[in-house]
This record gives sequence, C-alpha cells and structure tokens, in this order.
Amino acid sequence: MRILYGVQGTGNGHLSRARVMARALQKQGVDVDFFFSGRSAEQFFDMQCFGQYQVQSGLTFATENGRVSVAKTAKENAWLGFIKDVKALDLTGYDLVLNDFEPVSAWAAKNQGVASIGISHQAALNFPVPKVGDNWFNDMMLSYFAPVDIALGCHWHHFGFPILPPFVEVDAVEQQLAHQILVYLPFESPDEIVKFLTPFTDYTFMIYHANQPSLPPPEHIQWHGFDRTGFKAAMANCGGVIGNAGFELASEALTLGKKLLIKPLLGQFEQLSNVAALELLGAAECMKTHLDPESLRRWLKAPMPEAIHYPEVGDALVTWLLKGDWSQPEKLCQSLWQEVKLPMSWQKKSP
Repeated sequence: MRILYGVQGTGNGHLSRARVMARALQKQGVDVDFFFSGRSAEQFFDMQCFGQYQVQSGLTFATENGRVSVAKTAKENAWLGFIKDVKALDLTGYDLVLNDFEPVSAWAAKNQGVASIGISHQAALNFPVPKVGDNWFNDMMLSYFAPVDIALGCHWHHFGFPILPPFVEVDAVEQQLAHQILVYLPFESPDEIVKFLTPFTDYTFMIYHANQPSLPPPEHIQWHGFDRTGFKAAMANCGGVIGNAGFELASEALTLGKKLLIKPLLGQFEQLSNVAALELLGAAECMKTHLDPESLRRWLKAPMPEAIHYPEVGDALVTWLLKGDWSQPEKLCQSLWQEVKLPMSWQKKSP
C-alpha cells in the first residue's frame, strides 16, 4: 500500500499527531509520502521523521491579539493559488490519502477519485460532543475544508460516539518540579505574557514562543524559542501547563497528569469547543477572554490531577488500515477505549 499523508501545518497539534503516525507507519514498513500546507517551508522544524516531504501554501487562519481575524484570513489566503495547487497535486500511484485537516490533498483525492481517510480532532466535532459557537459556517468548514471519504475523529473522551482516543507521545516524568510552570501561548503578545506572569515570583515560568518580548523579562520568567526536545522535557517535569486550548497540548498534559490553565484563541470554533469539553470533564481551569491574574493565582494552588493512560493509537490505526476493511471503524474505536481507565468523575459524562 502506498499512502500520501496530508497534514495541516497551522499550529503544532496536527504535526504532533503526524509524528506519532510517521513512527507507526515506519514500524510496519508502509510506503508513505508526507504533504504539508498552512505555513511556509522555513517555518517547519523537527521534520526529520517525515523524510522527503512536500510543502504548499494551502489555506490557514490568521490571528491578531489572541483571536482569529476574519479580515486577515480572507486577505492572506491565496485562493487562486490554492485551486492551482489542488490541480497540480498528482495522486497517480497512491492507494490512499490519509489526511489531517489538510485541504490541498483532500480536494485532490476527491477530484481524482482516490480513497481518503481523515484523522483529526476536527472530525470528532461532527458528533454531538461538547461544542461552542456551532453554526452553519462552522458546519460548512468541517464538511468542506478538507473533505474525506471516512472521517476518524479523536478526543479526550468518547462521549458515547465512535471516536478515537488522542494520539500522544510524551517523555517519561523524571522529576516533578511543582513550582516550574510550562507556558505555551503562541497567539498572545509576548509583552502581555510577561505582564501577566511578573507578579508571581514564587514560581519559575518556562515560556516557549516564536517572538521575544520588547524588554528582557524578570529572572523567574525564562524565555525560549520553540524547541521540541526542550519543550517535551519541560512538559514531562513541570508542575502545570498554561496554554491555549489546542487539542494536542491538552492531550499531553492529561496523559502526564499535569494541571491545565487555558486561554482559548477567540473566534476559533475548535478551541472554544475544547474549552467546553475540558470544563465538562473538570479537566482544566479556563480564562475565557483575557490573561487573568486572579485565575492564575487560584490555579497555582490547585492539586495535580490523575494521569490518563491512553493507548498506542497510531500502531492500532496502521494495523487497521493495512487490513483494508474500513467499513466499520466503530470496532477499532471501541477496542482502543477498552484499554483506557478514565477518571471516575469522567465515566458518566455526556455533552
């Protein structure tokens, strides 16, 4: 079987899931080529596991001051270029297109009659799981942004639907540094982050951000450019995580038993829905509209939650794909959730 794997490059969550899948596919000797869009080629990093991959512009969402900007999104996307990229992507020789919410390869597969299977958190939102901001536009986005023949969603809880557990790969916890907090707020202003954290001098904050603050931060705020190895080590050993409401970041925190303080990207349907799910499960504290020092003060005193041990979803999914019988993904989902011991407080939760 020869596979083209299309991955949305906006944010790092899709890439994290693709890395898990890349290793699972390699272990079983699958012939796979990777295709990325959503950011420029020079903005991708730690890509060795993907071999000789392709990059195109695709489509992305523009942000400004911690929220999605509709005007900038419309202006910055090259729509004619997108159509051209779809027509130019030749899928001759591929048996299957795997797709993680990547529009170029999804539309190319649809146009060329190649089988396609979606693997994304967005696909879970096709079910009546906890959602905020659900409207006709978001329904259209879920259906037509990256259309596939079979859509496999993943979520922290199955909520009674055929949904996969998260694809998670984390470092082992070597030490628990209770007063060291990991901060990943890529859509927030660096200066606003520094202002938010400066009063809390009893803690060390490990910030990972693409940009630098205008002035050197105080000693208890340690600033890092994004480095996946350092980030994973900090995640494993920290005493808590402050982040936006992206799916993969929360998945890693839940797997490691880290308390979680989130501030969603406003105007982003997926992140607002993630907040709804995490609040229903009692799995995170949320700052709804701004970086709130009082929420941080309360959260810093909160205890650590129970770790959730999710199975090796990537390995099981590749085995299922190679069998070629894709008509009943429900059995795959059910078998994987049977391996998960959810917290008692989660077990009867429904949207």
